[in-house]
Amino acid sequence: MKRCLWALRCLLSVLPWACFLAQGQTAPASKIFPEPREIEARSGRFTLDPSVPLLVPDKATRNDVELARFLVAELVDKHGLALKTLPVSRLPGTGHFILMGTMENPLVREYLQNHGAASVVREPEGYLLEADSQAVVVIGADEAGAFYGLQTLRQMIQDDAAHSYVQGVHVRDWPAKPFRGLKLYLPGHENIAYFKRFVRDFMALYKYNRVIVELNAAMRLDRHPELNAGWWELHRDLNATRRDRSLGPGGQFQDSANADTADGEVLEKSEVADLVAYARLHHVEVIPEVPSLTHSYYLLTRHRELAEIPDAEWPDTYCPSKPAVYDLLFDVLDEYIEVMKPTMVHVGHDEWRIPWGVCPLCRDKDPRLLYAQDINKIHDHLAERGIKMSSYGDHLIEPLRGVRLQKTSTSTGQPYQTPGALSPAQVRSLIPKDILVYNWFWDDKNTAQGEGEANEIALDTWGFEQIFDNMEPDIKDYERRASRSGIIGGVPSSWAATNDLNFGKDLMFDFLGCEQLLWSGRKPPLDELSVTIQHLLPRVRRSLSAGTFPSDFDPVVPLNMESALQVTSVPGIELPGMKSGRVGTGRLVFDLGRSEGKPAVALATTGAASASIRIGEDVSSIIFLHASANPARNVNADDYTWNYADTADLLGWYEVTYEDGFVENVPLRYGVNILGAGWGKSHNPSHLAYEAEVVDCSDSRGTSLTFFAYEWINPRRGIRVREIRLKASASFRNVDGHAAPENPLLLAAVSVVKKRTPPQPKPLRNDGL
Repeated sequence: MKRCLWALRCLLSVLPWACFLAQGQTAPASKIFPEPREIEARSGRFTLDPSVPLLVPDKATRNDVELARFLVAELVDKHGLALKTLPVSRLPGTGHFILMGTMENPLVREYLQNHGAASVVREPEGYLLEADSQAVVVIGADEAGAFYGLQTLRQMIQDDAAHSYVQGVHVRDWPAKPFRGLKLYLPGHENIAYFKRFVRDFMALYKYNRVIVELNAAMRLDRHPELNAGWWELHRDLNATRRDRSLGPGGQFQDSANADTADGEVLEKSEVADLVAYARLHHVEVIPEVPSLTHSYYLLTRHRELAEIPDAEWPDTYCPSKPAVYDLLFDVLDEYIEVMKPTMVHVGHDEWRIPWGVCPLCRDKDPRLLYAQDINKIHDHLAERGIKMSSYGDHLIEPLRGVRLQKTSTSTGQPYQTPGALSPAQVRSLIPKDILVYNWFWDDKNTAQGEGEANEIALDTWGFEQIFDNMEPDIKDYERRASRSGIIGGVPSSWAATNDLNFGKDLMFDFLGCEQLLWSGRKPPLDELSVTIQHLLPRVRRSLSAGTFPSDFDPVVPLNMESALQVTSVPGIELPGMKSGRVGTGRLVFDLGRSEGKPAVALATTGAASASIRIGEDVSSIIFLHASANPARNVNADDYTWNYADTADLLGWYEVTYEDGFVENVPLRYGVNILGAGWGKSHNPSHLAYEAEVVDCSDSRGTSLTFFAYEWINPRRGIRVREIRLKASASFRNVDGHAAPENPLLLAAVSVVKKRTPPQPKPLRNDGL
């Protein structure tokens, strides 16, 4: 019965978003994500104003103070509200207050004595949140739990015309899995601030607690500066030649170089240490990933004498038969350990693609034994320092990598062999079982025999703990499979540079959808999840961009663009089912026009731009309500690391013409700021528009017509915009040569935020003084 009640509450918490398209409603602003275990609406609401104190004990702990500081900063930055922290010895008898902490906090204990402790959450990282008209109270089972209760409170703070407030609610919540991580590259210098925002306003907000950071030679290595020099050279060469990896001699397929780690740059040790400390402050543990054996370009750029194939253009794999390899590798590991002070290190070890038999030191040896020896050397080195080891597990799985040696061929058809996997007996006897295994082969599509679940069962049987790596929200039978005790969590992954474009364009469905599974344990239907995440993206984008949008503070004014509208027929688009009049989402509003009494849009097709749309104003921003006629392509940024932007199809652009004749082009890229008009009816759930907000434009006849509101901020404020015109791409080719088919663009409405008019100065008083 209790489980059924929890499921019903979860359903009720997500239902308003799941049904928004059918009912033409805006998603509720107070949606909690990921879903809490138990939630119950309470009457009344708690009004936030400067008189409300944040209570801490007279002898406050560091945790009590940090929670209060975090909330004070949040209210200032996001809501323009300044609250004060008040040390007290007892709870006030009257008046409003906010209280946060664990049961070690004496004020929390007093509150529980007065209100009963039956609802307290005891599970690790769990919390209780209660809000009514008199108080907001967050009680954590531990420090992490109090912190996550604060993150839920952040999501619940709403603004109306008069006040910020928290709706009355009772929440009991705790995570399904203890290991909730993301795999990223170390950021480059220009993206350090972005990384910090991502930690605070994404990872912490949605309750991730691990970040695996791939490093390579992207930190200043005092013991081996030659590795930093080689790292710069590798990045420049691959970018200049438009490659993500080099080929081996004869055309052998090598590992990806991951050379856009840190944007190909080298960070100082103090910068890396600061990022680690910042993450820890937000209850995010940093796990360094230092690739070894494979993906080891960074070790070998200036030490090709240690490579398995020294005469490769850029060697990717070191020779495990050379003792000097470990002198170099352990120096690098130790330098990272000194700076980052981790409790766990990820050492790679996936995709051992080396042509076997080329290296004279290895050719007569069993590659499986060499692999096990390499693992044990690194494991022992870390264990001596009290550090746990984690690694990829594909070479532990024979159904995935094959038995001993596998046949393959070069790009020119020359045959060769690559190492396979250890046998089950070798895994049992040779591989330490305290290694955390990253299982990226959970999906049947990653195995020839469709044995994704069988492989995780094997790892579990052998005694390993494992996590779902390269995790995606569509894991088949997730709830049943995740119940296996050896599966302690999951990690969706980024394989391109850490920046806002790459994460927003490619990864929000995976990043948010997987945390829904890892925290709540519930797998919603993917179309429902997609709608939920699309509605979260405006908040995510505002937080991660570190900017504000003019529409957040000033009125949005719909334009009359009837002179540019036309009645048209676009195959597959139910334009007759478009409503008329005012539509919108949040603060964004539009007027849908008509022509000849029928629904109409401005249209751009290949070879024909839309009619001109007059602006004639000094505007702070222009908000376009648009869609494409058809879905398009958006391939992952890691496929073409030398040109991230063009991995999303360029469907067209707006020409924004100023009164001085200068023209700004505003690109329209599929999956970035535009999606198809049929998105609400049928779409790939992972297709989202990070920079746009979905607006249901369907009338009451049951049709489905979705447009996307994209706010473009004017970079030339103070210069009047004369007009805009929509153009469609005629011959765009993706970076892999894919030719984008003709895709008409529909512009349903345009709104603007005008220059704010300053108040007129008051007359100077003349009272004789």
